[in-house]
Amino acid sequence: MYIIKKGLSIILGSFFVAIGVNVFITPYQILDGGVIGLALILHYIYHWQIGLMLILLSIPIFMIAWYKYRSYFFNSLHGLLISSFIIDLLKPLETSLRMFQIDGVVSAILGGFFVGLGIGIMLRHDTSTGGTDLLAQFISDKTKVNVGIIIFFIDSAVVLLGGIFLSTSTLLLSIITILVVGFTTSVVTIKKGIT
Repeated sequence: MYIIKKGLSIILGSFFVAIGVNVFITPYQILDGGVIGLALILHYIYHWQIGLMLILLSIPIFMIAWYKYRSYFFNSLHGLLISSFIIDLLKPLETSLRMFQIDGVVSAILGGFFVGLGIGIMLRHDTSTGGTDLLAQFISDKTKVNVGIIIFFIDSAVVLLGGIFLSTSTLLLSIITILVVGFTTSVVTIKKGIT
């Protein structure tokens, strides 16, 4: 039963992350933080696939996990692969839903909510999309600081980097997004008592 719940949480969480990224974040060139943010920067500049970049950028973190935190490696590998696949699978939503133009700030809030919800659901079931979520989980275990707060600080660094390479507008909207991602992830994970 636990394995089924975990599998469903990965699929549901990945679906929410993919909706947040493809429907609300990429149309305005908004960034999330962490590895997703780095993958988005590469997507905006070089038009590379977001999911594929997620996998490639996560390799160093997964190598650390393999040697230091083997359980995290196994718990997050499926989350990374499935979320990357679903993000790329649902990429056509970006163009097909453009007719429903919404304000950039609203899009940043909704994108952050969906991404935070997806990440939080996976973290509640001891899995994640890997990348900096996995890194944040390592740090959280060592420091006992809420994982959502750690993700917020990592995300801030990536968004500042993106603001340099992209635009001021990207930076401002991305700040809103990571605040919402951090808050939503914290709320979803705190209910289980993840600290």
